Amino acid sequence: MNVIKVIALVDGEHYPAVTRWGLASAAASGYEVLAALLVGGMEKLDASRRLDLGATDVLTCDGDPMRALGAAIREHRPGAVLDLSDEPVLGYDRRMELVAVALANGVPYIGPDFRFEPPIVEAALPVPTYGVIGMAKRSGKTALAGHVARLAAARGLRPVIVAMGRGGPSGPVATRPEDVTLEALKARVERGEHAASDFLEDALMAGVPTVGARRCGGGMGGRPFVTNVAEAAALAVEGGAGFVILEGSGASVPTVPWDAGLVVIPSDTPAHHVTGYLGPLRILLSDLAVSIIGGGSTPGAGHLSNLESLVRRFRSDIRVAMGELQPVPLTEVRGKDAFFATTAHPDAALRMASHLERTTGCRVVKVSAALADRAALEEDLASAPAFDVLLTELKAAAV
Repeated sequence: MNVIKVIALVDGEHYPAVTRWGLASAAASGYEVLAALLVGGMEKLDASRRLDLGATDVLTCDGDPMRALGAAIREHRPGAVLDLSDEPVLGYDRRMELVAVALANGVPYIGPDFRFEPPIVEAALPVPTYGVIGMAKRSGKTALAGHVARLAAARGLRPVIVAMGRGGPSGPVATRPEDVTLEALKARVERGEHAASDFLEDALMAGVPTVGARRCGGGMGGRPFVTNVAEAAALAVEGGAGFVILEGSGASVPTVPWDAGLVVIPSDTPAHHVTGYLGPLRILLSDLAVSIIGGGSTPGAGHLSNLESLVRRFRSDIRVAMGELQPVPLTEVRGKDAFFATTAHPDAALRMASHLERTTGCRVVKVSAALADRAALEEDLASAPAFDVLLTELKAAAV
C-alpha cells in the first residue's frame, strides 16, 4: 500500500473520540497523518478547549484557517490535505478557501467524496517566468500579456509569449512577428488550421516571438485535462528566451509554474466568483490583480468597485490596478471609412468606435459586436455601407 503523508483538518464539532476513530481509519486506508489542524468548533470539547488526539500533534489556527493551513503545509510538506471536518465549521465557502490554499501550495485536497488536484504540476523553467491568468474567457489576458511583453522587450529581456488556447496547435509552434501576415493567415485557413490562435495574435500585436500550445478541458482550479504547454515553454527556452510569459486560456491556467504573475478580473465578474468557488486560488497565484473596466454594458467598475478589499482578504500584499482596453490600429487609418468588428459587448463596441474616431481620424461607418459569431458578422458586413478598411481584433472570423 502506498502511504500518503497528510495534514488532517479536524474540528471541535466532533467528539475527540470520534475524530481519533477517523484518524485511525485514515491510517488503515494508507494515510500517514503528520499533524491535525483544528479549524474551528468547540461544542464537543471539554472546558479546557483542548483536543486530545493521542500521539497526533494538533495545530491551532487562531481564527485564520487559511493562514494556518498555508504555514502547516510549508512546515510539514505533506503529500495531501485530508479534510475530516464538516458543516457547520467548514461550509462551502470556507472549505473552498482551504482548497485554494492547498492547491496554491501544490498539494491535493482530499475529502470523503471529492479530490482537488493542483493545476501547476510541471518543473520550473530555467529563466524568469511571468504568468497571465484570468477569471473568465475574454477577460483581456491576451492584451495584458502583450503589454507585459512590450515592456520586457523595451528592457532588453528577450521575452517570448507562450500562449495556451483551445485553438492552439497540436504540437508547439514557434512564430516570429514577421511571419504573421495576412497571406500566411489565409494559408492556415486553407489548410484547415486555426488562423487566429492567441499565439499568432500575440506575435502580431506585441511584436515579440511566441510559441503556441493547446489545451482541452478545464477544472475548477484551472487545470486542463490535457495540454502541451510544458513542451511549448521548453521550446521557448530552447529558442533563446530570456523571459517567458505564460498566457492562460479562459479560466484555465498553465501547468508550468511562474515567478510572478497577474490575474485579470473583468469588472462585471460577480463578487462571489472572486471570493467563492476557486476564485481565491487564482488570487493566491498572482501578485497583481487587474480589473478591466468598460468591457460590459456600462463603463463603470460594475460589481468590482470594492475589488481591492475582496482580493486582499486572500492575499494582503497583492497589488490592484484598474484598466480599460481601447483599440489601436496597427497602420494609419486617418481619413478612411472603417468597419469596426469586435468581440466586446455592443455598448462597449460603440464606445470603442467613438474612441477610434477621436484618436485616429477615421470615420466608423459600421460597428459589429459579432466577431465571435461568423454568421452574424457576415450579415453585418453585407448590410454595411461602403468602407475602405476593416478594423478588427485578430479572430478566426476576421481572417
